[in-house]
Amino acid sequence: MEMKDEEMTNYFDQSISDYKQGSNRIKKKLPKMIQGYFDFTEACFEEGAISKKHKQLTALSISIHARDEYCIIFHTKGAVEQGATEQELMESIAISAALGGGQLFHKV
Repeated sequence: MEMKDEEMTNYFDQSISDYKQGSNRIKKKLPKMIQGYFDFTEACFEEGAISKKHKQLTALSISIHARDEYCIIFHTKGAVEQGATEQELMESIAISAALGGGQLFHKV
């Protein structure tokens, strides 16, 4: 069954909202630690020697490899917002697949 564009957008938005709600619950109990984490991750994605777009694409590849659904959604959205093309997204997915599949070669 294929999702319609509107359903997919709502799914992505809802997933990000769920993540933020969970983060806010933890932040209420551990405000200093969680704020420190938020500050750290925000600083990691600022423009630097590596562009914001390439940082998002890197995070997308890692998220796929880690099988982290929320991060996959978040960093796909971030990469697109930073101007990533469909081809760049596909190549990032391929990099993740190469990392995941490469470990099999030593077993042959």
